[in-house]
Amino acid sequence: PALFMENARKGSIVSRANSIGSTSASSVPNTDDEDSDYHQEPYKESYKDQRRRAHTQAEQKRRDAIKKGYNDLQAIVPTCEQQDFSISSQKLSKAIVLQKTIDYIQFLHKEKKKQEEEVSTLRKDVMALKIMKVNYEQIVKAHQDNPNEGKNQISDEVKFNVFQGIMDSLFQSFNASISVTSFQELSACVFSWIEEHCKPQTLRDVVIGVLHKVKSQLY
Repeated sequence: PALFMENARKGSIVSRANSIGSTSASSVPNTDDEDSDYHQEPYKESYKDQRRRAHTQAEQKRRDAIKKGYNDLQAIVPTCEQQDFSISSQKLSKAIVLQKTIDYIQFLHKEKKKQEEEVSTLRKDVMALKIMKVNYEQIVKAHQDNPNEGKNQISDEVKFNVFQGIMDSLFQSFNASISVTSFQELSACVFSWIEEHCKPQTLRDVVIGVLHKVKSQLY
């Protein structure tokens, strides 16, 4: 009986030990194998996290684009270059960059308008030169068609009278058409007068009239 009781007591102690061991083991963290299995499972990003990440990336791209735009403006606009060496280390603010860009664009518009006016003036000059060219060509042609004319020597006084008659006729129309309120208005009137009163046919009629008048005085 004593041996039986002793064995029963030992079996109870072993059973209690196994029970405690299993309970303790259940409360202990996962083993290395279990941790390895846990980390191998991929992390699933939530929809909210995805939207937040996409918004952050889009915002960063927008800021980078704005920054690049301001840097390009500073490189293109000459007035954005620092002139004062005392503030050369200071970065221009965005407001100053925009204002200088606006001023530069307005300056370019004025220069463009000025160049267009110069081009218009040059075109009028070209037109006047073409008219003069046509007139000289007609004079040369008239001499070629009548080679016998001009053999008789004409005095300088007669030539001066012809020239004076032509200039007097032209000056009458010139004086009636030209305004001298300002130089700009004078220039515009001169070109208008050339286009209107210095046409080949008009000049031809003036010259023919003067020549007839001088001829009647001579003969």
